[in-house]
Amino acid sequence: MKTITRTNRFKKEFKLMMKRGGDESKFREVVGLIISDKKLPHKYRDHRLVGEYEGSRELHIEPDWLLIYQVTEDELILECTGTHSDLFK
Repeated sequence: MKTITRTNRFKKEFKLMMKRGGDESKFREVVGLIISDKKLPHKYRDHRLVGEYEGSRELHIEPDWLLIYQVTEDELILECTGTHSDLFK
């Protein structure tokens, strides 16, 4: 199983998403799938990123709640989370 690393930016943004009413169980579900190396269902729209976030991946926890992350052989790095407008200003 992979180790989960949360950046300081992620921690701050996650708290904000919880204040906005984000469903933590949906977040935990998708993280569980990633760390167990299971294929993510299409509903998460998981894809690689380019540009500023090159080398990272993005998925949709909810329609306007995104997670940007990196996966290595033994680690899941949670980089940032938020709405489209939060992350792509």
